[in-house]
Amino acid sequence: MRRRWVKVLVVVVVIIAGLFVAVDRIAVHYAEKEAVTLAQERYGYGAGSTNGSAEVSIHGFPFLTQAADLRLDHVTLRAGNFSVNTTVNAQGDHLNVRTLDLDLRGLTVSSLTARSAGANLVTGRLTIGYEDLSGVVSRLLGEGGALTVAPDTGGTDDAQEAGLRITGTWNGRPLDTVATVAVAADEFELRVPGLGDSKYTWRVPMPQNVNFTAARSTPGGLELEATGHQVLLGR
Repeated sequence: MRRRWVKVLVVVVVIIAGLFVAVDRIAVHYAEKEAVTLAQERYGYGAGSTNGSAEVSIHGFPFLTQAADLRLDHVTLRAGNFSVNTTVNAQGDHLNVRTLDLDLRGLTVSSLTARSAGANLVTGRLTIGYEDLSGVVSRLLGEGGALTVAPDTGGTDDAQEAGLRITGTWNGRPLDTVATVAVAADEFELRVPGLGDSKYTWRVPMPQNVNFTAARSTPGGLELEATGHQVLLGR
């Protein structure tokens, strides 16, 4: 008889644990969907494009205990294929961002219904493809043909700048020049020397206190690193 009660107790415990896990996963899925909606509404991530995307993942288990404490240890956000425009809104200035990855640590919220939060530390990386850079440079600078943007093998000594090589035809003559992308705050600026006043700045919608800290040209695309401390989200 005792052995039977032990078996019954084990079955009950397993069922309760399974139900808790199921409820926990349902709750975290709902919270992730709400976070995606907020990211789209507040920052435009994954919105306005047929192939745009945004995904939020809340890490750690169980989620319900974290929610009860109004604190999340680790959250990641990945957005792709959203457009940014220059600060002067020049014609043809729309630039596609291939991916934006943000890693958020130590999040706190004031209540379970709050649409804002704070994070102790945010790190991230934004990637732009050379094909997209070629398109925007051709629209903004091109006179007489399409221009091609590629990484500059010479590089630069400044961590906040990345070298690019622009080739093609400009104003009826062959063009082969080195350009730079420099970062500051939540903006990055394309500088093309020798082509008049060819400077264009794009601002990326980012959580408050998250700024670009480095830029580099890689074989796969232009990469911008971002860091933020005591970050405010959703405000």
